[in-house]
Amino acid sequence: MNLPLYIISFLVLFFFNSDLESVKRKSLKVGDPIPLFSLLDNEGNSFNSVDYIGKQPLVIFFYPKNNAPVCTTEACSFRDSFDKFEKLNAKVIGISPDHFLSHRAFIKKYNLPYTLLSDYNRVAHKLFGVSKRVTFVANKKGKIIFIFKNKKDAEMHTSEALRALSEQF
Repeated sequence: MNLPLYIISFLVLFFFNSDLESVKRKSLKVGDPIPLFSLLDNEGNSFNSVDYIGKQPLVIFFYPKNNAPVCTTEACSFRDSFDKFEKLNAKVIGISPDHFLSHRAFIKKYNLPYTLLSDYNRVAHKLFGVSKRVTFVANKKGKIIFIFKNKKDAEMHTSEALRALSEQF
């Protein structure tokens, strides 16, 4: 049986979009594994989460936009506490939909010592089930130990992530 190409195309798009919608609705919770993802970092290189899971704790914060006031406060708060994260051997990662070139300029402007990832297609946003500002803390094994959601108090993302990491030791 030969189906016309337009029917095959429709079926592929239907199932693909249905699958994306189920991922989009998924909301991660404490105890879930960190989703595997690959995005471009601020240098335009591929960053794969699998390269870090099992090696060190991860602090992944999603933020809406480079240079927005609350986002800049959050990014600088992680910068100002970066040595504390290093003492806990944690990898700090910021993710937004901005292009990697925008991330590069943002890092330079504010002297950010950690990795920023470009999620312009919102793939990671969908995998993590987030739309705006959320911070995930995962242990060395890649299990989520803490989730913090707060749209306005950007600095609390840093202090709460540090608290969660400290409590696991």
